[in-house]
Amino acid sequence: MENRRSIITDKVKRSAGPVHRSSDAAGPSSPPAELATDAPAGLPGGSPVELPGDSAMTNTQNHMPPPYSSPSDTSLDPQARSHLPKGPQFYPGLPVLDYRQYSPPMFELSADTTTISSKASYLSENGKALATLLRSLATVPPKPQVLIQGNRGHKIDFSIKLNMMNLIVPNGPQNRLDYLRCVGRDEVALRGGSEPGLKPDFGVDNGLEAWCDRFVKDTTTIKTFTLERVVANLDTSWLEGQFRSLVATTEYKGQVTVQFPVTHAKVVIQNPDKHNKFFTSVTALFSSKSKYEVVKAVWPFATGRNGEQGRRCLVQTEKTWWEEWRDPIKYAIATKRQGWVTNEDKLECIMESKGKGVSLIDWGPEY
Repeated sequence: MENRRSIITDKVKRSAGPVHRSSDAAGPSSPPAELATDAPAGLPGGSPVELPGDSAMTNTQNHMPPPYSSPSDTSLDPQARSHLPKGPQFYPGLPVLDYRQYSPPMFELSADTTTISSKASYLSENGKALATLLRSLATVPPKPQVLIQGNRGHKIDFSIKLNMMNLIVPNGPQNRLDYLRCVGRDEVALRGGSEPGLKPDFGVDNGLEAWCDRFVKDTTTIKTFTLERVVANLDTSWLEGQFRSLVATTEYKGQVTVQFPVTHAKVVIQNPDKHNKFFTSVTALFSSKSKYEVVKAVWPFATGRNGEQGRRCLVQTEKTWWEEWRDPIKYAIATKRQGWVTNEDKLECIMESKGKGVSLIDWGPEY
């Protein structure tokens, strides 16, 4: 009886005291005793180590991440966000460029994707900041395209587009020929004010900073500064002839249009609205405007015009490009495509001979 009474007394004492668990030996951030002298990195004083499966399970059960963990999406981590890599980005199959320059902070992209614009006040108040930004945005090219359409009245039989941006961006950065250019002495341009003219002139070589400084000091109510990205030395006339000849082989009787649109081609800086947008738009009708269109980022397709002696193309000639894309384009027209012609089409033509042997096409009733 006495033994039983002592056992019960002992149980009561234990229940009144602290509860001891194996996990209480060390807190979540405390390393095990055997790691105290040579701890892995992420833990104080060592190099990276992979946690064993049972350790990871323990952390999961305790709802605590491993000591070295971070958000799976680095954009959610404030510390990681400040250390994101800068400069060119590598995407397989795409030109090596810093694609962040197409959508910088405080800019908006137009609905037709041709222009990004900003009314950030610092760009209208700090000439050095404006010049630095423009030089940075000039390091990425525009997106030249081909648009071929066939229509009969209001009916569009085909409408195909091709992206030609890779033809102005060679694989090696050392082979690029792009440059930033200010207007020359004898070029008529919008140099401030609302009408093109020849004055003032700050020279071609060191004119960007001078033009930015003039823009900042301009006291006009509404003022804009534009950087234009342009493609040079691409023989669009020769290419248009090839497109039209190809369509003719299908005996298409409708109207054919060939265009070479360029998107992501302009950067526009405007001084901020001092009042609401409606008031500003009404004021603009009666106020003076200053437009500065004096800087271009030039992206050459070749070192000279087609036919010039010594001409060198950055990626390939117009003729070589045409020979590669002729069959995919013909197949897209024959199937009455409404959309892009891509590398997948070229791959199908190479692997499956699509586009070859296409002769007459049933275009249906004329109207």
